[in-house]
Amino acid sequence: MPSEIPPSYEIPAETLEKLRRIFSKDVSQEASIFKALSDPLRLKILRVLKEESVCVCVLIELSNIQYSALSYHLKLLRDANLIDFRKKGKFLIYSLTDFGRKIVEIIEELKTNSTC
Repeated sequence: MPSEIPPSYEIPAETLEKLRRIFSKDVSQEASIFKALSDPLRLKILRVLKEESVCVCVLIELSNIQYSALSYHLKLLRDANLIDFRKKGKFLIYSLTDFGRKIVEIIEELKTNSTC
């Protein structure tokens, strides 16, 4: 494949090779995190779970959506390693993972320091 870089643009070959290696790395994990964070409902779920680990029934009550729709959102958050659940009797109790807690804290810090 011919280079798309015009000859008039100077970039050392070793720099270009380094950038190619960076560009070729798998970023699917990072993409799943951003996908999980890209929805207002999922951000609200994270805020709630920062305050309290709760049963899925509480999340249904708060969000006023059907279980099947909530289940989709919870799966995306779990796939991104932001939340997890444990069984307590017949209930599923959702909570933030340590990673999820760090992400929520970063979001809060960004919001606090935002000039928008």
